[in-house]
Amino acid sequence: MDILWAPWRSSYVENVDNIEGCFLCNAVKQPPHRWREVLLLHKGERSFIILNKYPYNSGHLMIVPIEHTSEYESLEDETVLEMNELLKLSLKALRKVFRPHGFNIGYNLGRPAGAGLESHIHMHVVPRWNGDTNFMPVIAQTKVISQDLFTTYDRLKEALEELLTDM
Repeated sequence: MDILWAPWRSSYVENVDNIEGCFLCNAVKQPPHRWREVLLLHKGERSFIILNKYPYNSGHLMIVPIEHTSEYESLEDETVLEMNELLKLSLKALRKVFRPHGFNIGYNLGRPAGAGLESHIHMHVVPRWNGDTNFMPVIAQTKVISQDLFTTYDRLKEALEELLTDM
């Protein structure tokens, strides 16, 4: 048996049955002094940016409407517009901090499309680098994330604040 040491998952495993409601709705309701612990990077009027707690790559974040909905078509135009503005802001911050060669950007609408959380839609933004697939995911079906979430959070939060100040 192969063992992958992932001690950061223990708090999730120990508390998964105690989580009530939608984790995205719970996160956006937190006061700013608790944003780091829930990985919330920025909150707009209609949407927010949050790090993915179980990232595909370092810097994997999500842009989420504050409105709890599973239907993209139900979002108001103003919400979609703000989410796209936050996408542009996120790309600038990710480029500044991580210098990726590309991005995967998209929604997983419904469980058959890969949605882990079907009830609250969210846009994934995943930085990608030339050669970021290596033998680990191909041979060992294991993905290596090279930076802890709170370091990623601190670096992206600083970049976002600098970009927002310059606007």
